[in-house]
Amino acid sequence: MTKLGFIGCGNMAKAIIGGIVSQGLVSPQGIYVSNYSAASAARAEAELGVHAGTDNLAVVAQADVLFLSVKPQKYEDVIEQIRSSLRPAQIVVTIAPGKTLAWLAECLGCEVKIVRTMPNTPALVGEGFTSYCPNSLVTAEELDLVVRLLESYGVALRMDEHLIDAASAVGGSAPAFVYAFIEALADGGVAEGLPRAQAYEVAAQTVLGSAKMVLESGKHPGQLKDEVCSPAGSTIKGMEVLEKAAFRGSVIDAVRATAAAARGL
Repeated sequence: MTKLGFIGCGNMAKAIIGGIVSQGLVSPQGIYVSNYSAASAARAEAELGVHAGTDNLAVVAQADVLFLSVKPQKYEDVIEQIRSSLRPAQIVVTIAPGKTLAWLAECLGCEVKIVRTMPNTPALVGEGFTSYCPNSLVTAEELDLVVRLLESYGVALRMDEHLIDAASAVGGSAPAFVYAFIEALADGGVAEGLPRAQAYEVAAQTVLGSAKMVLESGKHPGQLKDEVCSPAGSTIKGMEVLEKAAFRGSVIDAVRATAAAARGL
């Protein structure tokens, strides 16, 4: 059975592990985790049922597929520690914006199998999106294994590496923008008299349903928008306010700023 290792076990790693275990791809006893403190490792072990400790090298020794799930700023330190212990057959899966395959190969060593990925936090509820790109050393069979792991907690899409940071901005960072939008929708509802809890439920369900319409109807988002906006109706009045406030332009600017920041990490 394939054994998995996770260096770092924050929310994203926990989401990935949860998806993998829930789909029966790997049992908790086949997963090895290291964390920065003994207390954090103990919590991971209690919550997930995995093997957990503070020794990164112990995780490397066990793992067939090794996820580097620490913050981008920690990558150099972690790689320096584990580089000489990596085995040729191991697959290293990275989760960090801005860390290119070329940079990773230089740090890890040119003979390391690497799959660069960018997941997002909706993985916590099984609705994640992950963009991924392998290096040339990863075989088709090995990539199929990694993709099955990625798809256990949502949708995974292969793309050219130069698009990964853009996908990270739209998929990885944009949940924050969506949460802010849901909060603003709810605030508007509260201003109109809705109780706070009901306002959040209405706003969140509306965003969820609207997203499913885009994914399942096959229609362009603009067409779906037009279908809601009746002539001289209330919705088009609201759209007019958003347009005057540069709503769409602001969202585009936010995505581009996020992508630029990701490239600099």
